[in-house]
Amino acid sequence: MSTELAHAAPANSTEYIKHHLTHLNHGGINLDTFWISFFLGLVFLSVFMYVARTATSGVPGRLQCFVEMILEMVDDLVKSAFHAKSKLIGPLSLTIFVWVWLLNAMDFLPVDLLPMLAGQMGIHNLRVVPTADANHTFGMSLSVLIIIIAFSIKAKGIGGWTKELFTAPFHAHGVGAVILAPINFIFQLIELLAKPISLALRLFGNMYAGELIFILIALLPWQFQWLLGGPWVIFHILVVTLQAFVFMILTIVYLSLAVEKH
Repeated sequence: MSTELAHAAPANSTEYIKHHLTHLNHGGINLDTFWISFFLGLVFLSVFMYVARTATSGVPGRLQCFVEMILEMVDDLVKSAFHAKSKLIGPLSLTIFVWVWLLNAMDFLPVDLLPMLAGQMGIHNLRVVPTADANHTFGMSLSVLIIIIAFSIKAKGIGGWTKELFTAPFHAHGVGAVILAPINFIFQLIELLAKPISLALRLFGNMYAGELIFILIALLPWQFQWLLGGPWVIFHILVVTLQAFVFMILTIVYLSLAVEKH
């Protein structure tokens, strides 16, 4: 994008789309993704800490009821999908679901609202949906991969985990075990890498598509924006929630598989 376009309203539809898909980047870091994610993380922590400190055993308020409903849902899912004992899995699942939902929900803001406000402060590029940034989704999924490996090593020991890499899924014996060891390792490596890739690409693809559709709707005359934008927002509520749920439940399942012996 030229300097003139960065400091002025986009000249046409193509430039408008490019403008809204351009990150605030400095030194190779997408600052908009980082700071919006950081702020929403603080919102999540602040709200849940406030509810925890002000929780009452009497008649709860609406916010406490809402938080308790989320906690019970996550707790039920963890108990049904994760059969080992871990103090980390519950808080991790809760954090993933709420934080990813908040990141996705930035798509509900009017397309031009935050970029316009940022432009008035001299910030001429801003993307407001962190999960529409592949760097962010891959960062989260790689963090999950590290936790998967840590859970597996904790459950099986470093020797047991290493042995499994070269013996599963075929579990041959004698000479066959030596011959199949490289094949087993390749299969294990593919399975291990497929988990973060599937997590990252599923979330990124859905949220990027949603963001792009909102941008295209914003190019239409205002009466058509209301006509098409309303139904899409209603449908997108399902997409936003479902993607957060899927990311959480797959993380739980992957961690459950990590502690099982094959």
